[in-house]
Amino acid sequence: MEIRRSYLEFFAGKNHVIAPSSPLVPSDPTLLFTNAGMVQFKPVFTGEVPPPQPPRAATSQVCIRAGGKHNDLENVGYTARHHTMFEMLGNFSFGDYFKKEAISYAWEFLTGSLNLPKERLYISIHESDDEAEAIWLGYVPKERIGRFGDKDNFWQMGEVGPCGPCSEIYYDQGADRFGSGEDYFGGDGDRFLEVWNLVFMQYNRDEKGTLHPLPKPSIDTGMGLERITAVKEGVFSNYDSSLFRPLLDEISRVTKKPYDPRSGSSHRVIADHLRSVAFLLAQGVSFDNEGRGYVLRRILRRAARHGYLLGVKEPFLYRLNAVLAEQMKDSYPYLLEQQGSVSDQIKAEEARFFATLVSGMKLFETELEKSGAIFSGESAFKLYDTYGFPLDLTQDMLRAHNIRLDTEGFDRAMKRQKETAKAAWKGSGDKSAQGDFGALIEEFGLNVFVGYDTLETESRLLALLDQNRKKTSRLEAGEIGFALLDKTPLYATSGGQVGDCGALKIGDRAVAIVLQTDKYFGLNISKIAVKESIEAGAPVLAEVARFRRLLTERHHSAAHLLHSALIETLGENTTQAGSEVSGERLRFDFSYPKALSKEQLDEIENRVNEMIFAAIDSVVEELPIEEAKKRGAKALFSEKYGEMVRVVSFGGESVEFCGGTHVKNTSHIGAFAIIKESGVSAGVRRIEAAAASAALSYFKEIRNSYDQAVGALKTKDISSAIAKLIHENKKLQKESGKSQSGKEIAIVEIGGVILAVDTIPYGNPKETIDDLKNRFNRIAATVFCINGGKVSAAAGTKNVPFDADKWLSSTLSAFGGKSGGRGDFASGGGIAPGLVEDAKKLALESAKEAIKKKPG
Repeated sequence: MEIRRSYLEFFAGKNHVIAPSSPLVPSDPTLLFTNAGMVQFKPVFTGEVPPPQPPRAATSQVCIRAGGKHNDLENVGYTARHHTMFEMLGNFSFGDYFKKEAISYAWEFLTGSLNLPKERLYISIHESDDEAEAIWLGYVPKERIGRFGDKDNFWQMGEVGPCGPCSEIYYDQGADRFGSGEDYFGGDGDRFLEVWNLVFMQYNRDEKGTLHPLPKPSIDTGMGLERITAVKEGVFSNYDSSLFRPLLDEISRVTKKPYDPRSGSSHRVIADHLRSVAFLLAQGVSFDNEGRGYVLRRILRRAARHGYLLGVKEPFLYRLNAVLAEQMKDSYPYLLEQQGSVSDQIKAEEARFFATLVSGMKLFETELEKSGAIFSGESAFKLYDTYGFPLDLTQDMLRAHNIRLDTEGFDRAMKRQKETAKAAWKGSGDKSAQGDFGALIEEFGLNVFVGYDTLETESRLLALLDQNRKKTSRLEAGEIGFALLDKTPLYATSGGQVGDCGALKIGDRAVAIVLQTDKYFGLNISKIAVKESIEAGAPVLAEVARFRRLLTERHHSAAHLLHSALIETLGENTTQAGSEVSGERLRFDFSYPKALSKEQLDEIENRVNEMIFAAIDSVVEELPIEEAKKRGAKALFSEKYGEMVRVVSFGGESVEFCGGTHVKNTSHIGAFAIIKESGVSAGVRRIEAAAASAALSYFKEIRNSYDQAVGALKTKDISSAIAKLIHENKKLQKESGKSQSGKEIAIVEIGGVILAVDTIPYGNPKETIDDLKNRFNRIAATVFCINGGKVSAAAGTKNVPFDADKWLSSTLSAFGGKSGGRGDFASGGGIAPGLVEDAKKLALESAKEAIKKKPG
């Protein structure tokens, strides 16, 4: 039975709006991830925005609980029901129906739609909630209703604000399987399993803790899909249900270790964590050393380590992704659409971790032998900082040995080296967008954007907000505030395009300068610097900064052409991971497992310019979303789309969902130049580029540099002149026996291979690597340089049995750095200067192991 679909169809039949699962990265700045169904409705419950119509909704929400306050990570794999990623079925009433209907709907769905035996359902209520008990007595006898206190049956959003009693529905799994002293209704045993929580939001708690009845009580319910599926299928672990068995079977096949429910904690960890990793990557979160990206990295590395426990010594998680994508494609088609890209990113991150895992495990085992009942916090920190082992991964390993970690020692080590603290965060780090937006929507509704067709329009100032975004009737000269216009040509930041600047005029006078335009709960609101006092209700001429908008449009259209060229050159697995377009430049992030070659970059740049010179007209259409998808229009997950979507096309070359502004013809872009290509995180690359006049400025800069070089070298054949200088410099270095920095590089010989790992005081590590490769026939070298507080590094190999790119990547990534290159040469950086000595030790150790393992 497809419970998710049955649930949503049931509540659609009860006149509920069926809202899609909101992104895992919430707009709420206090949350790291979306962790409950009500998160997307929080602004409704708090009164910031008005409720939808009708004022009732239902969802199946993808949730992550693996970081911050709600963190189930360490329990996953060891219990029957803990998950980092799960789906929460929920129905919500925003001042519409209340307890009677919420209880009735829940009972009808469980006993009617799911056909669960009524005699197995037990009910908990708050000890003070006589109203709920009276309603429940119409469905169950009093002996199956339990009253409990605030700890178990009272819910609140925060210290102050909406709150209320809750009622939980439990399923009796049977006395024949559960017979401990805690297996009674209300005990801590597993016999009585909570399946659905109904929250009755009927109070508002003030700063003194006093409860005040809400004028319009609301409903918020939550039921775990994985849990109710296990109940319906008659199994006692979520992992034994049909939601997990396909993944567990594939894990058994890939690892060649059959799954045994009694001892299969590693299989369960891998199955759960893969779901989290795939959903986060598909929704645009990237591996990183802080915030959400670091939580993502922790989850993947924990799964990889459990693969290691099953005997897998190389990347394998990426091979499981196809089964997950196929299994969930009907409800979450983007998993299948981005399967290739997600698998590539998983594989790249796995490879980074496996490169250091063996060395880290050796350190762990050595320290374990020295440990008594407590494992050294200093050693745990070294595993974290040098080998990329998240703290909870080390704790997880110690759990198997029944040894406790000296967390205070770990914290002291972390404090000493603050620049490497990667796990500390508070919320998302995003700015809060609090203000009187709900009142504005209630009074005026959403304002109208007319900027696709015009750059100026006669408007009316519907409302003014002060600098704290609170409604005011007047703003004085010199003040900073916000303006809500009834219709506006000013584009609000979204879809990667920066918001417009401009002016508000009365007659010929600019009474306010528009500094920025942003979107708040669907409202286009402009931040303004007031030049003359203005009042709400006044008529104004809203005017866009024309030249800035035109340049922004050219960069935005160029970004679409770049996206098309990337897919054409690199393959269909290449997907957009983010973008930013302004009047000065464009930045485009995309999934790809390695650095692009010069040939690839030239091909991409040439292809974009070909499309520009082809003078292709743009076509903008409003289409039903399914029709747009059938036409192959590309969408970005982080954007929200309605039933009708705006599609921007340039002939057959580029077709994308897009709400931004664009040129009428590609020839208006003028020209396109790639300025830089770099890595953002494992499996995600970034291209920075310029179009139109910005591209012209870039070309002029290059020409000026060329002219200066010609003047200095006294020849137009600067390539030959530079090559000659390099040759003479290398000759002098060779004669002196020193690197280009003047320092003698430390070398050792192992099995006929020269191994050099050292630091130079100045200069270019690449030149030193080239030096060493010219001097020795069989060499592996890594060189670091610290300059201005920044670390650069390069690695090279010649006639040795291992890869320079992988060697440097594993070295730098263990310390939060990045690199790119090829088999015989790589370069990178991004680590703290204080970590260079540890990085050198790791590079030396891993190279020695590789040389000894593969002689000659």
